[in-house]
Amino acid sequence: MNVSTKPSKVVVIGGGIFGVSTAVHLARLGVRTVLINDGPLANGASGRSLAWLNSARKRSDAYHRLRLAGLDRYRTLAVRYPDAPWLRFDGGLTWDADDTANEIAEIFDYERDLGYHAQWLAPQRIAAATPGVDASVVTPQGAIFNPGEGWVDLPSLIATLAEEFRTLGGEIITDAGRATVDVEGGRARGVITANCMRRDADAVLLAAGGDVPAIVAEAGQHIEDATPVALLVRTKPIRHPLKAVLNTPRIAIRPTPGGGFALDSAWSEEEVSVKPDGSYDVRQSTLEGLLREASRVLEGNPQLEIDDYGVGPKPIPGDGEPVFGELPSIPGYFVAFSHSGATLGLIAGELLADEIVTGRRHPLLAEFRPERFSASRR
Repeated sequence: MNVSTKPSKVVVIGGGIFGVSTAVHLARLGVRTVLINDGPLANGASGRSLAWLNSARKRSDAYHRLRLAGLDRYRTLAVRYPDAPWLRFDGGLTWDADDTANEIAEIFDYERDLGYHAQWLAPQRIAAATPGVDASVVTPQGAIFNPGEGWVDLPSLIATLAEEFRTLGGEIITDAGRATVDVEGGRARGVITANCMRRDADAVLLAAGGDVPAIVAEAGQHIEDATPVALLVRTKPIRHPLKAVLNTPRIAIRPTPGGGFALDSAWSEEEVSVKPDGSYDVRQSTLEGLLREASRVLEGNPQLEIDDYGVGPKPIPGDGEPVFGELPSIPGYFVAFSHSGATLGLIAGELLADEIVTGRRHPLLAEFRPERFSASRR
């Protein structure tokens, strides 16, 4: 770690969950903090995330441990806000397609061996464990129900954290356009916005979602990028018993605080195209297909209507693992770039704030440092 003394001022770039979470944790530690965003808070990937809180299926041991710590922080938050409609732990249900790639039995054994709470359910047992599912579409291999999983509405959480941040004296600047990190004398010195506004700082956190690799490249640094385009559809409110998150072969579903559902899928993202001007073309047939797939797996096969949808980059590093911490060759320049922003949002903000303030690297982030993308490592 290159920071040897507690910084007196930190600037955070990014109004998503990583940026706001780190900012509020810094403010709790008594550090004067400014958060700068290119638009309103939660206008990027955090505003169009399914936000399923989980550590399901297979991943590296280090990633699993970090996600479990992330889930723990949400459970603590749930005690603080017991009646919050934007944070629920009603479990997650997943099943695979009926083909040779079906891994349900293998995944169940894997999760059980890890001590990750998992129940294998035959289709006829699903209704008793978690209501709201049309069990007739569950494949013969059955499903896995993870009772400890949940979901969060990230814009609501971000608004809650931002309110606390302001109460603690933090400053939020929105609609500032694209911001870059000012590097002078080999270290981060502050932030410059699109309108040439400058904010000096002892340390900077770059948490600008899918823009992170391009921004660090301006300082001669490399982070591998596999960011795709994501599409999230939100439906109008409907009376329905589903409370769990569903992860199925053709659709992922979670409830929303307003009584509707949030929907996404891998196939629908592939149907989104980027126009020459950088905007996105979302076909009406794609939106209607998501509604059909969701209705098909929901009990009663209800008619769903679109309330709105969001489309844009979904930050994913090139190797699929999170990127957290200080750039190896630029003291004071920290980054947060990862998929699973919802699950990792609180714990990442906590650990990054601690590293920025104390100068000590946290072992939970040891496998996720940006230096793994350096030329010598590659």
